[in-house]
Amino acid sequence: MPPTLPSDDTRALLQSVVDVARAIFVAAASSVFLLDDEAGELVFQAVSGEGEDLLVGTRFPAHRGIAGWVASSGQAMIADDLTMTRAFARDLAESTGYVPSALMAAPLLSEGRVLGVLEVLDPSPRPRGGLQDLDLLALFAGQAAIALRVAGRAAPGAGSPSWGTTDEQMMDAFRDFLRHRAH
Repeated sequence: MPPTLPSDDTRALLQSVVDVARAIFVAAASSVFLLDDEAGELVFQAVSGEGEDLLVGTRFPAHRGIAGWVASSGQAMIADDLTMTRAFARDLAESTGYVPSALMAAPLLSEGRVLGVLEVLDPSPRPRGGLQDLDLLALFAGQAAIALRVAGRAAPGAGSPSWGTTDEQMMDAFRDFLRHRAH
């Protein structure tokens, strides 16, 4: 089924997620794709940095590229050298007008279902242990998934939003991570 179009508030929250992810990772760009199962496509919903004025609404095949791999596997990924990464679809990147050298991506998971993908392109070069960056990226992806889930519940006829334990735990983990990172 096609993704429900996010409300203005949800779009603003998704934009905030990509803006903050881009700032924390000191990246050239960050984006959120939503999965359109019916069309078999990933759709740009929020973009910060390179391509932000052009890409929202652009669609790509859901089975291609790193975003496609993350969407189908439900697993996060860091690729510090995209020339060595088989999943990278250079032709898709070229069609956006920006070809990154490195990329991080995490699925937007809600109740065991992939809603989309959060990507961070060309994060600042630094030694990565992998897990800390993946954990942080997964927290941001979790925030975006919560926003989408709550927006879906708040849609006409869906009832009012109700924050479940999973949502509260995700928000607490996110706050704890940011507190520890600030020290």
